[in-house]
Amino acid sequence: MIKAVVFDFDGVIIESASIKTSAFRKLFELEYPEKADEIVSYHLKNMGISRYIKFRFICKSILKIPLSEGQEKLLGEKFSEIVFDEILKAPFVPGALEFLNENYRNFDLFVASGTPFLELLEIIKRRKLNHYFKEIYGSPETKDGIILEILNKYGYARSEMVFIGDAESDRMATQKNKINFIARITEENLSQLSDCGCKINDLHNLPMVLDKISKEKLQPISMFRMMRTDHPVPNFIMRVIYVSFSILVLLLYSIVVVIEYSHSGKVARGLKKIRTELARQK
Repeated sequence: MIKAVVFDFDGVIIESASIKTSAFRKLFELEYPEKADEIVSYHLKNMGISRYIKFRFICKSILKIPLSEGQEKLLGEKFSEIVFDEILKAPFVPGALEFLNENYRNFDLFVASGTPFLELLEIIKRRKLNHYFKEIYGSPETKDGIILEILNKYGYARSEMVFIGDAESDRMATQKNKINFIARITEENLSQLSDCGCKINDLHNLPMVLDKISKEKLQPISMFRMMRTDHPVPNFIMRVIYVSFSILVLLLYSIVVVIEYSHSGKVARGLKKIRTELARQK
């Protein structure tokens, strides 16, 4: 049963992914017009990760120029100036606001975004969405780290959590943590995520999709397989379980040996009695 739903923000709750794409072009095309297409292409292939990681790669590998901490900070500030007001005005992904309104008491809802945390928090507050979410996470934390933190902090089974994202980096984060993934498909990400097992174009049918995932997960599973892969159990608990299981196996083996030895002794005494009786008859 699904208990926790983790959303990426841009392109999953708000139709703002294209705003970020345009911002990368605007940020570099005046000084490096011949590199603008390559920069945008790199961004599209790496959606969902921190803009600062992208700045470093762009400067080092595409533009071949040094990037100081001060310059990186300035790029971040310019980027925020380009996107902030546009994201405040951007429409919701169809079905997103309805899902939040109708289901924030039914599931634990989280945001895990590559947007800098303080900027993300301000956007969510201004759009009056913060009351829907149990926690909000942004960069510099990575999405795979955020997922693991939520698992450990709240004790969800991995089968009880689902991540809704629109980037290959989102899918990779879920695969690393072995949780469910739903891909929100758009024209920008279709080539990367078309092979996902669970895809949606908007959030209108999200409750039905979550219900389907929950039902698929309600299958018998052995205790030891569950301990091994489905729950983030601490190592010392696993060692206790392993030792206890080993002791139980040894105990059962000892009981079997005793029973077999006892049984073989009775058989031997019976054969001896038969031989004695035959000898008397002779």
